[in-house]
Amino acid sequence: MSNSPTTVVVTGLGATTPLGGDVPSTWSALLAGESGVRNLDWEGVEELPVRFAAQLKVDPAESIPRPQLRRLDRNQAIALIAAREAWADAGYAPPAAKKGRKAAEEAAAAPEGATVDGDRLGVVLSSGIGGLHTALNSYDVFREKGWSRVSPFTVPMLMPNGASGHVGIEFGAMAGSHALVSACASSGEAVGYAIDMIRAGRADVVICGGTESCIHPLQMASFGAMRAMSTRNDEPERASRPYDKNRDGFVLGEGAAVMILESEEHARARGARIHAIAAGAGYSGDAYDIVLPDPSGGGQAKAMRRALTDAGLRPEEIVHVNAHATSTPAGDVPELNSIKAALGEDAAARINVTATKSMTGHLLGGAGALESVITILTLREGLVPATANLEDLDDEVDLDIVRGEPRKLPDGPLAALNNSFGFGGHNVSVAFRRAV
Repeated sequence: MSNSPTTVVVTGLGATTPLGGDVPSTWSALLAGESGVRNLDWEGVEELPVRFAAQLKVDPAESIPRPQLRRLDRNQAIALIAAREAWADAGYAPPAAKKGRKAAEEAAAAPEGATVDGDRLGVVLSSGIGGLHTALNSYDVFREKGWSRVSPFTVPMLMPNGASGHVGIEFGAMAGSHALVSACASSGEAVGYAIDMIRAGRADVVICGGTESCIHPLQMASFGAMRAMSTRNDEPERASRPYDKNRDGFVLGEGAAVMILESEEHARARGARIHAIAAGAGYSGDAYDIVLPDPSGGGQAKAMRRALTDAGLRPEEIVHVNAHATSTPAGDVPELNSIKAALGEDAAARINVTATKSMTGHLLGGAGALESVITILTLREGLVPATANLEDLDDEVDLDIVRGEPRKLPDGPLAALNNSFGFGGHNVSVAFRRAV
Protein backbone atom coordinates (compact mmCIF):
# COMPACT_ATOMS: atom_id res chain seq x y z
CA MET A 1 0.00 0.00 0.00
CA SER A 2 1.35 3.43 -0.97
CA ASN A 3 2.24 5.91 1.75
CA SER A 4 1.84 8.88 -0.60
CA PRO A 5 -0.87 11.35 0.48
CA THR A 6 -4.27 11.37 -1.17
CA THR A 7 -4.40 13.77 -4.12
CA VAL A 8 -6.88 16.57 -3.45
CA VAL A 9 -8.51 18.37 -6.36
CA VAL A 10 -10.63 21.48 -6.82
CA THR A 11 -13.93 20.81 -8.57
CA GLY A 12 -16.03 23.88 -7.77
CA LEU A 13 -15.48 27.64 -7.52
CA GLY A 14 -17.76 30.37 -6.18
CA ALA A 15 -17.40 34.01 -5.21
CA THR A 16 -19.10 37.34 -4.74
CA THR A 17 -16.67 40.25 -4.71
CA PRO A 18 -16.24 43.99 -5.31
CA LEU A 19 -15.66 43.12 -8.98
CA GLY A 20 -18.61 40.82 -9.63
CA GLY A 21 -21.38 38.72 -8.18
CA ASP A 22 -19.83 35.44 -9.30
CA VAL A 23 -16.55 33.90 -10.41
CA PRO A 24 -16.78 34.58 -14.20
CA SER A 25 -17.58 38.29 -13.76
CA THR A 26 -14.87 38.70 -11.12
CA TRP A 27 -12.28 37.02 -13.34
CA SER A 28 -13.24 39.10 -16.39
CA ALA A 29 -12.94 42.30 -14.38
CA LEU A 30 -9.52 41.27 -13.05
CA LEU A 31 -8.22 40.64 -16.55
CA ALA A 32 -9.60 43.99 -17.67
CA GLY A 33 -7.82 45.75 -14.81
CA GLU A 34 -11.03 47.12 -13.31
CA SER A 35 -11.21 48.50 -9.78
CA GLY A 36 -13.84 47.53 -7.23
CA VAL A 37 -13.01 50.49 -4.99
CA ARG A 38 -15.63 53.22 -4.66
CA ASN A 39 -16.50 56.21 -2.51
CA LEU A 40 -18.72 55.54 0.51
CA ASP A 41 -22.01 57.42 0.62
CA TRP A 42 -22.74 57.22 4.36
CA GLU A 43 -24.13 60.12 6.32
CA GLY A 44 -21.21 61.74 8.12
CA VAL A 45 -18.58 59.91 6.06
CA GLU A 46 -16.72 63.19 5.56
CA GLU A 47 -15.66 63.01 9.22
CA LEU A 48 -13.73 59.77 8.67
CA PRO A 49 -10.03 59.68 7.73
CA VAL A 50 -10.79 57.20 4.93
CA ARG A 51 -13.96 57.62 2.87
CA PHE A 52 -13.80 54.77 0.36
CA ALA A 53 -13.75 50.97 0.28
CA ALA A 54 -14.19 47.99 -2.06
CA GLN A 55 -17.84 47.15 -1.51
CA LEU A 56 -19.69 44.24 -3.09
CA LYS A 57 -20.61 44.71 -6.73
CA VAL A 58 -23.92 42.84 -6.28
CA ASP A 59 -26.18 43.27 -3.24
CA PRO A 60 -26.87 39.96 -1.42
CA ALA A 61 -30.58 40.86 -1.42
CA GLU A 62 -30.62 40.10 -5.15
CA SER A 63 -30.20 36.36 -4.47
CA ILE A 64 -31.29 35.74 -0.87
CA PRO A 65 -34.94 36.30 0.14
CA ARG A 66 -35.40 39.06 2.69
CA PRO A 67 -36.94 36.84 5.40
CA GLN A 68 -33.78 34.68 5.35
CA LEU A 69 -31.53 37.72 5.01
CA ARG A 70 -32.89 39.19 8.26
CA ARG A 71 -31.54 36.15 10.13
CA LEU A 72 -28.07 36.35 8.62
CA ASP A 73 -25.18 38.70 9.13
CA ARG A 74 -23.94 40.10 5.81
CA ASN A 75 -20.80 37.93 6.00
CA GLN A 76 -22.96 34.82 6.37
CA ALA A 77 -25.25 35.77 3.50
CA ILE A 78 -22.40 36.23 1.04
CA ALA A 79 -20.78 32.98 2.18
CA LEU A 80 -23.99 31.15 1.25
CA ILE A 81 -24.03 32.87 -2.15
CA ALA A 82 -20.46 31.81 -2.90
CA ALA A 83 -21.03 28.28 -1.58
CA ARG A 84 -24.09 27.79 -3.75
CA GLU A 85 -22.17 28.84 -6.85
CA ALA A 86 -19.24 26.55 -6.01
CA TRP A 87 -21.58 23.62 -5.29
CA ALA A 88 -23.36 24.03 -8.62
CA ASP A 89 -20.04 24.54 -10.44
CA ALA A 90 -18.84 21.21 -9.03
CA GLY A 91 -21.85 19.49 -10.59
CA TYR A 92 -23.67 18.64 -7.39
CA ALA A 93 -27.45 18.60 -7.07
CA PRO A 94 -29.10 21.46 -5.15
CA PRO A 95 -29.42 20.64 -1.44
CA ALA A 96 -32.76 19.36 -0.22
CA ALA A 97 -32.76 21.77 2.70
CA LYS A 98 -36.51 22.44 2.76
CA LYS A 99 -39.32 20.03 3.53
CA GLY A 100 -42.87 19.64 2.27
CA ARG A 101 -44.65 19.31 -1.07
CA LYS A 102 -43.35 22.59 -2.54
CA ALA A 103 -39.76 21.59 -1.75
CA ALA A 104 -40.31 18.19 -3.38
CA GLU A 105 -41.67 19.89 -6.51
CA GLU A 106 -38.65 22.24 -6.62
CA ALA A 107 -36.24 19.31 -6.23
CA ALA A 108 -37.96 17.41 -9.02
CA ALA A 109 -37.66 20.43 -11.31
CA ALA A 110 -34.00 21.10 -10.45
CA PRO A 111 -31.20 20.12 -12.83
CA GLU A 112 -29.77 16.68 -12.30
CA GLY A 113 -26.49 16.49 -10.45
CA ALA A 114 -24.29 14.33 -8.30
CA THR A 115 -24.92 13.74 -4.61
CA VAL A 116 -22.59 13.10 -1.70
CA ASP A 117 -23.11 11.27 1.57
CA GLY A 118 -23.45 13.89 4.31
CA ASP A 119 -21.22 11.85 6.61
CA ARG A 120 -18.44 12.26 4.03
CA LEU A 121 -18.99 16.01 3.48
CA GLY A 122 -17.20 18.66 5.53
CA VAL A 123 -17.08 22.46 5.77
CA VAL A 124 -14.15 24.73 6.64
CA LEU A 125 -15.25 28.33 6.20
CA SER A 126 -13.47 31.14 7.97
CA SER A 127 -13.93 34.79 8.82
CA GLY A 128 -11.34 36.98 10.46
CA ILE A 129 -13.85 39.16 12.30
CA GLY A 130 -17.30 37.60 11.95
CA GLY A 131 -20.58 39.44 12.43
CA LEU A 132 -19.32 42.94 13.11
CA HIS A 133 -22.41 44.62 11.63
CA THR A 134 -24.68 42.51 13.82
CA ALA A 135 -22.72 43.17 17.00
CA LEU A 136 -22.62 46.93 16.56
CA ASN A 137 -26.14 47.37 15.21
CA SER A 138 -27.59 45.17 17.96
CA TYR A 139 -25.88 47.25 20.60
CA ASP A 140 -27.39 50.38 19.06
CA VAL A 141 -30.86 48.77 19.28
CA PHE A 142 -30.25 47.77 22.91
CA ARG A 143 -29.08 51.24 23.89
CA GLU A 144 -31.86 53.10 22.09
CA LYS A 145 -34.84 50.74 22.49
CA GLY A 146 -34.02 48.33 25.32
CA TRP A 147 -33.12 44.68 25.63
CA SER A 148 -36.53 43.36 24.54
CA ARG A 149 -36.02 44.74 21.03
CA VAL A 150 -32.74 42.91 20.48
CA SER A 151 -33.14 40.11 17.92
CA PRO A 152 -33.07 36.55 19.27
CA PHE A 153 -30.84 35.75 16.28
CA THR A 154 -28.11 38.14 17.42
CA VAL A 155 -25.70 35.55 18.83
CA PRO A 156 -25.79 33.16 15.84
CA MET A 157 -25.49 36.16 13.54
CA LEU A 158 -22.40 37.63 15.20
CA MET A 159 -20.38 34.49 15.98
CA PRO A 160 -17.35 33.98 13.68
CA ASN A 161 -18.34 30.37 12.96
CA GLY A 162 -21.83 31.40 11.83
CA ALA A 163 -21.03 31.25 8.11
CA SER A 164 -19.53 27.78 8.44
CA GLY A 165 -22.56 26.65 10.42
CA HIS A 166 -25.11 27.97 7.92
CA VAL A 167 -23.26 26.44 4.96
CA GLY A 168 -22.95 23.12 6.78
CA ILE A 169 -26.67 23.10 7.57
CA GLU A 170 -27.74 24.00 4.04
CA PHE A 171 -25.63 21.30 2.40
CA GLY A 172 -25.98 18.65 5.11
CA ALA A 173 -22.27 18.48 5.94
CA MET A 174 -21.81 16.08 8.86
CA ALA A 175 -18.13 15.14 8.57
CA GLY A 176 -17.27 18.32 10.47
CA SER A 177 -17.88 22.06 10.30
CA HIS A 178 -14.94 24.27 11.17
CA ALA A 179 -14.08 27.98 11.30
CA LEU A 180 -10.41 28.87 11.71
CA VAL A 181 -9.69 32.42 12.83
CA SER A 182 -6.25 33.90 12.14
CA ALA A 183 -6.97 37.43 10.95
CA CYS A 184 -6.11 37.91 7.26
CA ALA A 185 -4.69 34.38 7.03
CA SER A 186 -7.99 32.79 8.10
CA SER A 187 -9.27 31.46 4.79
CA GLY A 188 -5.80 30.42 3.65
CA GLU A 189 -5.78 28.19 6.72
CA ALA A 190 -9.27 27.00 5.82
CA VAL A 191 -8.02 25.67 2.48
CA GLY A 192 -5.10 23.92 4.16
CA TYR A 193 -7.34 22.36 6.81
CA ALA A 194 -9.74 21.15 4.10
CA ILE A 195 -6.85 19.44 2.30
CA ASP A 196 -5.88 17.75 5.57
CA MET A 197 -9.45 16.58 6.23
CA ILE A 198 -9.52 14.75 2.91
CA ARG A 199 -6.01 13.34 3.25
CA ALA A 200 -6.84 12.05 6.74
CA GLY A 201 -9.90 10.24 5.42
CA ARG A 202 -12.34 12.35 7.45
CA ALA A 203 -14.20 13.47 4.33
CA ASP A 204 -14.41 12.84 0.61
CA VAL A 205 -15.63 16.37 -0.17
CA VAL A 206 -15.07 19.63 1.70
CA ILE A 207 -16.67 23.03 1.12
CA CYS A 208 -13.96 25.51 2.06
CA GLY A 209 -13.16 29.19 1.84
CA GLY A 210 -13.69 32.48 3.59
CA THR A 211 -15.96 35.46 4.00
CA GLU A 212 -15.75 38.97 5.40
CA SER A 213 -18.01 41.99 5.51
CA CYS A 214 -16.97 44.67 7.97
CA ILE A 215 -17.05 47.92 6.02
CA HIS A 216 -18.48 49.92 8.91
CA PRO A 217 -17.69 53.38 10.33
CA LEU A 218 -16.03 51.88 13.42
CA GLN A 219 -13.79 49.67 11.29
CA MET A 220 -12.86 52.57 9.03
CA ALA A 221 -12.08 54.70 12.09
CA SER A 222 -10.03 52.03 13.88
CA PHE A 223 -7.93 51.06 10.88
CA GLY A 224 -7.60 54.76 10.14
CA ALA A 225 -6.33 55.38 13.67
CA MET A 226 -3.68 52.71 13.06
CA ARG A 227 -2.57 54.55 9.90
CA ALA A 228 -2.94 51.20 8.13
CA MET A 229 -5.24 52.26 5.29
CA SER A 230 -4.64 54.44 2.27
CA THR A 231 -6.01 57.96 2.60
CA ARG A 232 -6.13 58.66 -1.13
CA ASN A 233 -9.68 59.99 -0.83
CA ASP A 234 -9.48 62.03 -4.03
CA GLU A 235 -8.86 58.97 -6.27
CA PRO A 236 -10.00 55.82 -4.46
CA GLU A 237 -9.79 53.52 -7.49
CA ARG A 238 -6.02 54.17 -7.55
CA ALA A 239 -5.48 53.89 -3.80
CA SER A 240 -4.41 50.24 -3.62
CA ARG A 241 -0.99 50.21 -5.29
CA PRO A 242 1.21 47.32 -4.16
CA TYR A 243 4.94 47.78 -4.81
CA ASP A 244 4.50 51.40 -5.89
CA LYS A 245 6.78 53.99 -4.28
CA ASN A 246 3.73 56.04 -3.34
CA ARG A 247 1.70 53.31 -1.65
CA ASP A 248 0.30 54.46 1.67
CA GLY A 249 -1.81 51.60 3.01
CA PHE A 250 -4.40 48.98 2.17
CA VAL A 251 -7.99 49.41 0.98
CA LEU A 252 -10.71 47.63 2.95
CA GLY A 253 -12.82 45.22 0.92
CA GLU A 254 -15.62 42.73 1.45
CA GLY A 255 -16.62 39.49 -0.21
CA ALA A 256 -16.65 35.71 -0.04
CA ALA A 257 -15.01 32.92 -2.00
CA VAL A 258 -15.63 29.19 -1.71
CA MET A 259 -14.08 26.10 -3.27
CA ILE A 260 -15.21 22.50 -3.44
CA LEU A 261 -12.29 20.20 -2.65
CA GLU A 262 -12.46 16.44 -2.98
CA SER A 263 -10.24 13.45 -3.28
CA GLU A 264 -9.15 12.80 -6.85
CA GLU A 265 -10.53 9.29 -6.62
CA HIS A 266 -13.96 10.59 -5.63
CA ALA A 267 -13.96 13.29 -8.30
CA ARG A 268 -12.92 11.00 -11.13
CA ALA A 269 -15.41 8.33 -10.10
CA ARG A 270 -18.25 10.78 -10.73
CA GLY A 271 -16.66 12.29 -13.86
CA ALA A 272 -16.17 15.73 -12.32
CA ARG A 273 -14.36 18.57 -14.05
CA ILE A 274 -11.11 19.33 -12.21
CA HIS A 275 -10.01 22.97 -12.07
CA ALA A 276 -6.68 22.36 -10.34
CA ILE A 277 -4.89 20.25 -7.76
CA ALA A 278 -4.82 21.57 -4.20
CA ALA A 279 -1.31 20.31 -3.63
CA GLY A 280 -0.51 21.38 -0.06
CA ALA A 281 -0.16 24.13 2.52
CA GLY A 282 2.47 25.49 4.88
CA TYR A 283 2.19 27.52 8.08
CA SER A 284 4.39 29.49 10.43
CA GLY A 285 4.23 32.17 13.12
CA ASP A 286 6.39 35.29 13.20
CA ALA A 287 6.33 35.65 17.02
CA TYR A 288 7.35 39.23 16.36
CA ASP A 289 4.55 41.82 16.71
CA ILE A 290 0.76 41.81 17.00
CA VAL A 291 0.40 43.97 13.88
CA LEU A 292 3.69 44.39 12.00
CA PRO A 293 5.21 41.53 9.99
CA ASP A 294 8.74 40.44 10.79
CA PRO A 295 10.78 42.68 8.45
CA SER A 296 13.19 39.83 7.76
CA GLY A 297 10.41 37.82 6.10
CA GLY A 298 11.77 34.70 7.78
CA GLY A 299 8.42 33.38 8.95
CA GLN A 300 6.82 33.93 5.58
CA ALA A 301 9.64 32.07 3.87
CA LYS A 302 9.15 29.14 6.27
CA ALA A 303 5.46 28.95 5.36
CA MET A 304 6.32 28.81 1.65
CA ARG A 305 9.01 26.17 2.15
CA ARG A 306 6.63 24.08 4.24
CA ALA A 307 3.96 24.39 1.54
CA LEU A 308 6.43 23.05 -1.02
CA THR A 309 7.33 20.14 1.23
CA ASP A 310 3.68 19.34 1.91
CA ALA A 311 2.92 19.51 -1.81
CA GLY A 312 5.96 17.49 -2.89
CA LEU A 313 7.12 20.36 -5.08
CA ARG A 314 10.58 21.75 -5.82
CA PRO A 315 11.16 25.52 -5.76
CA GLU A 316 11.96 25.55 -9.48
CA GLU A 317 8.47 24.20 -10.26
CA ILE A 318 6.80 27.38 -8.99
CA VAL A 319 6.15 29.82 -11.83
CA HIS A 320 3.61 32.12 -10.19
CA VAL A 321 2.89 33.68 -6.80
CA ASN A 322 -0.31 35.49 -5.93
CA ALA A 323 1.21 37.64 -3.22
CA HIS A 324 -0.44 38.85 -0.02
CA ALA A 325 0.78 42.35 -1.04
CA THR A 326 -1.65 44.64 0.74
CA SER A 327 -0.08 47.92 -0.48
CA THR A 328 1.41 48.85 2.89
CA PRO A 329 4.87 50.39 3.15
CA ALA A 330 5.85 47.85 5.82
CA GLY A 331 4.52 44.70 4.23
CA ASP A 332 5.13 44.47 0.49
CA VAL A 333 8.92 44.35 0.19
CA PRO A 334 9.56 41.87 3.06
CA GLU A 335 7.22 39.43 1.30
CA LEU A 336 9.24 39.70 -1.90
CA ASN A 337 12.40 39.03 0.08
CA SER A 338 10.74 35.99 1.63
CA ILE A 339 9.78 34.70 -1.83
CA LYS A 340 13.44 34.84 -2.89
CA ALA A 341 14.52 33.16 0.35
CA ALA A 342 12.03 30.34 -0.11
CA LEU A 343 12.16 29.86 -3.87
CA GLY A 344 15.73 30.81 -4.73
CA GLU A 345 17.69 33.87 -5.77
CA ASP A 346 16.87 33.04 -9.39
CA ALA A 347 13.17 33.60 -8.63
CA ALA A 348 13.17 36.86 -10.61
CA ALA A 349 13.98 34.95 -13.77
CA ARG A 350 11.02 32.58 -13.65
CA ILE A 351 8.32 33.69 -11.19
CA ASN A 352 5.42 35.91 -12.22
CA VAL A 353 4.22 37.80 -9.13
CA THR A 354 0.86 39.55 -9.00
CA ALA A 355 -1.08 41.48 -6.36
CA THR A 356 -4.81 41.33 -7.05
CA LYS A 357 -5.74 43.33 -3.93
CA SER A 358 -4.89 46.30 -6.16
CA MET A 359 -8.34 45.73 -7.71
CA THR A 360 -10.40 43.85 -5.11
CA GLY A 361 -9.21 45.62 -1.98
CA HIS A 362 -8.30 43.56 1.08
CA LEU A 363 -11.00 41.10 2.12
CA LEU A 364 -9.25 40.41 5.45
CA GLY A 365 -10.38 36.91 6.50
CA GLY A 366 -11.79 36.28 3.02
CA ALA A 367 -8.63 37.29 1.16
CA GLY A 368 -6.88 33.92 1.13
CA ALA A 369 -9.91 32.16 -0.32
CA LEU A 370 -10.52 34.72 -3.05
CA GLU A 371 -6.86 34.77 -4.01
CA SER A 372 -6.82 30.96 -4.03
CA VAL A 373 -9.69 31.03 -6.53
CA ILE A 374 -7.77 33.58 -8.61
CA THR A 375 -4.59 31.44 -8.43
CA ILE A 376 -6.55 28.41 -9.62
CA LEU A 377 -8.01 30.37 -12.55
CA THR A 378 -4.54 31.72 -13.37
CA LEU A 379 -3.22 28.16 -13.71
CA ARG A 380 -6.30 26.88 -15.53
CA GLU A 381 -6.52 29.75 -18.02
CA GLY A 382 -2.76 30.32 -18.31
CA LEU A 383 -3.13 34.06 -17.67
CA VAL A 384 -1.74 36.11 -14.77
CA PRO A 385 -3.85 39.19 -13.95
CA ALA A 386 -1.75 42.35 -13.91
CA THR A 387 -1.14 44.34 -10.74
CA ALA A 388 -3.08 47.60 -11.04
CA ASN A 389 -1.92 51.11 -10.14
CA LEU A 390 1.77 50.23 -10.25
CA GLU A 391 3.16 53.41 -11.79
CA ASP A 392 6.50 53.95 -10.03
CA LEU A 393 8.13 50.70 -8.94
CA ASP A 394 9.71 50.73 -5.50
CA ASP A 395 13.52 50.72 -5.80
CA GLU A 396 13.73 47.71 -3.46
CA VAL A 397 11.58 45.51 -5.70
CA ASP A 398 13.71 43.07 -7.68
CA LEU A 399 11.16 40.40 -8.60
CA ASP A 400 9.08 40.28 -11.78
CA ILE A 401 5.78 42.00 -10.96
CA VAL A 402 3.16 41.47 -13.66
CA ARG A 403 1.76 44.87 -14.63
CA GLY A 404 0.29 46.68 -17.58
CA GLU A 405 -1.61 43.73 -19.01
CA PRO A 406 -2.21 40.05 -18.17
CA ARG A 407 0.70 37.74 -18.90
CA LYS A 408 0.46 34.34 -20.56
CA LEU A 409 1.92 31.37 -18.74
CA PRO A 410 3.60 28.50 -20.58
CA ASP A 411 1.74 25.31 -21.40
CA GLY A 412 2.24 22.07 -19.52
CA PRO A 413 2.53 21.20 -15.83
CA LEU A 414 2.81 24.30 -13.66
CA ALA A 415 2.57 25.15 -9.97
CA ALA A 416 1.81 28.32 -8.02
CA LEU A 417 1.63 29.65 -4.47
CA ASN A 418 -0.94 31.87 -2.81
CA ASN A 419 0.29 33.72 0.28
CA SER A 420 -1.86 34.99 3.16
CA PHE A 421 -0.46 36.72 6.23
CA GLY A 422 -2.38 38.07 9.21
CA PHE A 423 -2.11 40.31 12.26
CA GLY A 424 -0.60 38.30 15.08
CA GLY A 425 2.12 36.91 12.83
CA HIS A 426 0.05 34.21 11.11
CA ASN A 427 1.63 33.03 7.84
CA VAL A 428 -0.01 30.62 5.39
CA SER A 429 1.04 29.59 1.91
CA VAL A 430 -1.10 27.28 -0.25
CA ALA A 431 0.31 25.42 -3.25
CA PHE A 432 -1.72 24.56 -6.34
CA ARG A 433 -0.82 22.58 -9.44
CA ARG A 434 -2.34 22.82 -12.88
CA ALA A 435 -4.61 19.88 -13.71
CA VAL A 436 -3.32 18.18 -16.84
